[in-house]
Amino acid sequence: MQQSPLPDALRRQRSIGHVALSVARMPGGATRTADLAESGPLRLRLPRPEHGRGRIGPMEAVLLNSAGGIACGDRFTVEARLGPGTDLVLTTTAAEKIYRSDGPVTRLDVALTLEAEAALAWLPQETILFDGARLARSFSAEIAPDARLTLFEALVFGRAAKGEVMRDGALADSWRLRRAGRLVYADTFRLEADISERLAKRAVAGGARAMATLLHLAPDAESRLDQARDLIAASGCEALSVEAGASAWNGMLSLRLLGPEIGPLRLVASRILEGFRGRPLPRVWQT
Repeated sequence: MQQSPLPDALRRQRSIGHVALSVARMPGGATRTADLAESGPLRLRLPRPEHGRGRIGPMEAVLLNSAGGIACGDRFTVEARLGPGTDLVLTTTAAEKIYRSDGPVTRLDVALTLEAEAALAWLPQETILFDGARLARSFSAEIAPDARLTLFEALVFGRAAKGEVMRDGALADSWRLRRAGRLVYADTFRLEADISERLAKRAVAGGARAMATLLHLAPDAESRLDQARDLIAASGCEALSVEAGASAWNGMLSLRLLGPEIGPLRLVASRILEGFRGRPLPRVWQT
């Protein structure tokens, strides 16, 4: 008996990418790879450090999606474990593009573990959602009480330079952060259908088409609130029509940004990040 051909949705090939990185502190103090696993189109590149003589800085790792974007139904996962006393910067080679879906949901999942006195700066470049994109993203972290975690994430709803508008689609963005096993930060942001109309509402985004979050968890996080607000004031955000605000509580500092498009927001965010961290952004941000 001849079988009926499968529907296109069932025949479509999916991309499944996975990276799992573990780093350890070497006797001299430098952070080096302890274990690395890669699969699918997701890869990790480790640029040679540019520290001066006698200086030890953070290890830098760059995530690369060789597929050039993420289509409907693809799934990408990133795991990173930082051993005691390690110092790591994780970034991406370019903006991640989430393309239009005809139904299936794209999944991006990140899971981080920071052991005692570890420091991680999670600094990916922006994620661009095309009209009709359907994305479910989760971000989880387990950190030791004396670890330091700096997170930056930016979302773009259509490329303004191309005249694109995200009118339809879906986004579910979930963050869950735990310190010593205790949930200290939980945030879920959802948008579905009529995206541009919802973003136009003052209570949502006031018409912004780009948004970003900077979150810092560390023993001294709350004491740095005035510094964060000074950096916002010096960033030129008003001239660039970018709204920004900062708050701090329970060992955390949170900074939110809204912009008319990614260009002005990225410029403001770059100035704030460099001032807050006291060092330049990863080289891939400059290319």
